[in-house]
Amino acid sequence: MMDTKQARFNMIEQQLRPARVLAANVLTLFSEIKREEFVPPAYRHLAFAAAAIPLGNGAHMFTPELEARALQALAMRRHERVLEIGTGSGYMAALLGAHAAHVLSYEIDPALADSARVNLEHARVRNVQVVTGDGLAGLPTQAPFHVIMVSGAVAEVPQTLLDQLTPGGRLFAVTGTRPAMEATLIHRIEHHFERVALFETDADFLRGAEPAPRFVF
Repeated sequence: MMDTKQARFNMIEQQLRPARVLAANVLTLFSEIKREEFVPPAYRHLAFAAAAIPLGNGAHMFTPELEARALQALAMRRHERVLEIGTGSGYMAALLGAHAAHVLSYEIDPALADSARVNLEHARVRNVQVVTGDGLAGLPTQAPFHVIMVSGAVAEVPQTLLDQLTPGGRLFAVTGTRPAMEATLIHRIEHHFERVALFETDADFLRGAEPAPRFVF
């Protein structure tokens, strides 16, 4: 039987800290929010591993390092409203919710959306709403958002999402194409956007966000 307390400690000390995740509030969340409860039962033994855990239908969880580095980069505040694209298991939404006033999370796969709702309810996360649907266009009727978390890769960040950031807002996404993907943080400064490449990484594309096929003649 896995010693979850020791495995969680090892994840933080051997994966997160060496990746320069040093924000105390982020590390505390990884101690308190039980990642194993958001992992499919068949993969619970990998809950704390440096692995992208399968969720079904081609979807995977972010690695713990990617989750933590994204959360640290967003530097969220308690009053903020968050839009997440790609709920997956609900774990990233739970992390976001612990730092925000409210999280609206879109999941295109109905089965994953249902599972995430169950996981979040079990974890007693009350400020996350999971919506079944394609979130790549965002939700203009409820914009602007202080933070937009794109929990999956996109070839390019849609301008429609950027336009839904409030001035001072931030968007995190994994952009580009394999093998040269980057974790990117975009700040909205009034009417323009400042992009910062954070680190190289790898992630599955969100459905509908894949790069256009290249034809060779």
